[in-house]
Amino acid sequence: MKELTIDATVENVVVVTAFVDEQLEQLDCPIKAQMQVDIAIDELFGNIAHYAYHPKTGPATVRVEVIEEPLAVVITFIDNGVPYDPLAQADPDVTLSAEEREIGGLGIYMVKKSMDDISYEYKDGQNILKIRKNI
Repeated sequence: MKELTIDATVENVVVVTAFVDEQLEQLDCPIKAQMQVDIAIDELFGNIAHYAYHPKTGPATVRVEVIEEPLAVVITFIDNGVPYDPLAQADPDVTLSAEEREIGGLGIYMVKKSMDDISYEYKDGQNILKIRKNI
């Protein structure tokens, strides 16, 4: 398991992505799966940066674990910000045109559709969001 604790800022999305990509490359992760993970990082870490500590900044931890059977990567995002479960929000109606749809929710919807599992819990004052991608 590898772990990175860093300030939850939009500028650090690239640092987190590089950290996770380094682990994925060691697993010979297919480029499609890596790109899906990168998009998920952009969405999830970006949301932490924008909303968890607003208007201030605080730390976030990103943990990368490899599971052997079946080969998968589990990425955990942990912050001490305001409690927020992004999975509690209803999925957007993607059959509607962009003009008809309500704003928000599309990013987490894309993460749900591209990952093999996603879970959230609030425990001991921390938001803990896990995504799993089979490789």
